[in-house]
Amino acid sequence: MSSAERKGLIGSAVLAALFCGAAPAALAQAPSASVGEAVPTAEVAGASLSGVVVTARRREEQAQDVPIALQVTSGERLEQTQVNTITQLTQLVPTLQVLSPNPRNTALTIRGLGASYGLANDGLEQGVGVYIDQVYVSRPAIATLDFIDIQQVEVLRGPQGTLFGKNTTAGALNVTTLNASNTFEAAIEGSYGSYNFRQVKGTISGSIIKDVLAARISAVGTWRDGDIYNPVQKLDQNARDSQGYRAQILYTPTPKLTVRLNGEYAQQQPECCTQLFYRVGTTQKPASQQFPALAAGLNYRPASTDIHDRLADVNDRIQADQWVSGLSAIVDYDLGWATLTSVTAHREWDWEPRNDRDYTALDVTRRSNNPSHQKQDSQELRLASNGTNRVDWTVGVYYFDQNVTTNGITEYGADAAYWLLPGTNTPSALLAGYTVFNDSSIDTTSYAAFGQLTWNVSDRLRVTPGIRYTHEEKDGSYVSTVTGGLATTDTVLINRRLGVARPQNYQAETSDGSFSGQVAVSYDLTDTVHAYGTYSRGYKSGGINMAGIPTTAAGAPSLVNAVVEPEKVTTYEAGLKTELFDRFVTANAAVFATNVRDFQANVVDAGPGALRGYLANVEKVTVRGAELDLSTRPINGFSFYSNLAYTDGEYDSFLNGPCPLERVGTSTAACDLSGKELPGVSKWAGSFGGEYRRELSIGRFSGEAYAGVDASFRSAYFADATDSIYSRLPSYQIVNLRAGFKSDAGWEAFVSAKNVLDEEYIQNITVVSGNSGLVVGTPGDDSTVSFTLRARY
Repeated sequence: MSSAERKGLIGSAVLAALFCGAAPAALAQAPSASVGEAVPTAEVAGASLSGVVVTARRREEQAQDVPIALQVTSGERLEQTQVNTITQLTQLVPTLQVLSPNPRNTALTIRGLGASYGLANDGLEQGVGVYIDQVYVSRPAIATLDFIDIQQVEVLRGPQGTLFGKNTTAGALNVTTLNASNTFEAAIEGSYGSYNFRQVKGTISGSIIKDVLAARISAVGTWRDGDIYNPVQKLDQNARDSQGYRAQILYTPTPKLTVRLNGEYAQQQPECCTQLFYRVGTTQKPASQQFPALAAGLNYRPASTDIHDRLADVNDRIQADQWVSGLSAIVDYDLGWATLTSVTAHREWDWEPRNDRDYTALDVTRRSNNPSHQKQDSQELRLASNGTNRVDWTVGVYYFDQNVTTNGITEYGADAAYWLLPGTNTPSALLAGYTVFNDSSIDTTSYAAFGQLTWNVSDRLRVTPGIRYTHEEKDGSYVSTVTGGLATTDTVLINRRLGVARPQNYQAETSDGSFSGQVAVSYDLTDTVHAYGTYSRGYKSGGINMAGIPTTAAGAPSLVNAVVEPEKVTTYEAGLKTELFDRFVTANAAVFATNVRDFQANVVDAGPGALRGYLANVEKVTVRGAELDLSTRPINGFSFYSNLAYTDGEYDSFLNGPCPLERVGTSTAACDLSGKELPGVSKWAGSFGGEYRRELSIGRFSGEAYAGVDASFRSAYFADATDSIYSRLPSYQIVNLRAGFKSDAGWEAFVSAKNVLDEEYIQNITVVSGNSGLVVGTPGDDSTVSFTLRARY
């Protein structure tokens, strides 16, 4: 039996013992609760949704009353499970998938939709909207920053185009941070663990003017040595180095008026993020033009051909520096019959990378960096009815303005001519030092008006229609220039070099408007069983290619490829939200079917050079699936949770798709991918866990001891838009353990062990440009242990 098989059996045994043995015993001892009795939220990982308050419809409601498939993770649960970023949140929320080879190229999907797999393109935003304290965040790099002062994270599945609006065709992440308090609070926390992991968190909050003015200040710093060793440069790589700061001023001059001023700043400056040799794919090119022969011709061997040896051999500097800042003002005024809310925000993101883009010790592509600066301003006004009426309603208007500027550089080296133009006897000097400078700028302006109401037809029946109209304009320009390399008048050599990278200069604009929205019907079968059905229309505006476009036969930019059509999403969903066994178990289930027209995809260019991908539309995509979420209240110290998702996504019609690696080299310029699986979609994904707590005295210390297990799994999926057999990532499962003691005196100490089975898995892969067949990737985190000490006052 292989090591992987043994780990799989052990992991399955752990899960089987947890849910087949312990859960029924707990169920048998469930206490009764009177009908209608408020059930407090459990303060443990996997807590029941009973009593959980969410703002999924821009008003405070019980999670079980909202006709939306959602999953809520409290800040306390994030702390207990040592989930510090949205990237790590996927281990608790199986319907969320995050691929992040580096912050700029982070892709978020929910139910398999939301992102165009491949290199990020400034002209397109994702379909999973990230909202932090009601402010839309357009750059997904936020997913790589450390959580700080989180109250809860709501993952809303399916189109949220009415109230959240801005590009939420797949779903939304609604992140809420903790408010300043009028009573004094302070907390400090320190962690140390494997790879010299160090993390420090601190918070202080309190009143400045009693019951009128309060403030809250929080900070987090995280450092960790790299988990990959580079024998060429003799240093560790893919490290962590980040700091974040958040401040809030809460002003409540009267009971009717609340003003929250939020400010945040975060930075990351790690030596990150390179990828390692994963495999070699066989193409249709002559053998002499494929990776084994090309590497042998330069006497090159990768540092290791086993990605889990964690050896890289890039020979140029790498970095993934980013800075994020934001200011927002949230004003709520209670008019009595309704509440008026204003959300004003400004955010900026700076990205300063360095990459060795050939991912080898060879001198092929020395640099391929795209430093960017993004700034956005937004304003939202909402008016929402108060209380519970025959008709509850929310109306509003929204404005968004964004500018993204990128000044990139790609430089080729002495091995580039041999590697990218094999079999042509091209002198190495032709591309040595050949440099491409690309400058792009895109402005986006968006306006929207929206309204949603809930008609309480009876005590049990509710109908919720909502509609939003969005008008969006984009105006972009792209200029690339070339310099360096061999000075020559030989037209054959000049054309070869231009085939690798050529100057481009184009401008494009797009303007479109559309309606989105939903109709939801919910019915209370009993006081604890709620059924709902939803029809949703989502809309993501058109985009502009801001990373270069293919050229015509004459070498001019193919302007027909400059603009991408809007993406239109239709979703049908039906679900049950239940509380069973006297509210001991919360069990929610949903089935859904989604059709996407003009799906926005990242198409890989078949050429050898710098244009590694551009945006295009896929005629039709469908995704269908079912989800089940279970959780329990604590009973005799035990609590459990389980989340399971089945998702089936495919290209219904993709006649002009990119060809997979195994077909590169044929005369086919495009391939029919109709009927192929949608990339990034695992048919099965799930998370399971449980925890035991009991009162305990240790010497003169009294408090609560606890131990918990959290496990997750994901079945195999394609990590590239072409569905190449070489981009199929295998299934994996991860088991984490934790144990600690929480003192009545306000301090807590615990140990967290992640990936205790040392599962070997791959986070993401890249098919390296040039089509030599080289595929590189990033190995998932191996087994680590950390110790945390926390104190609260």
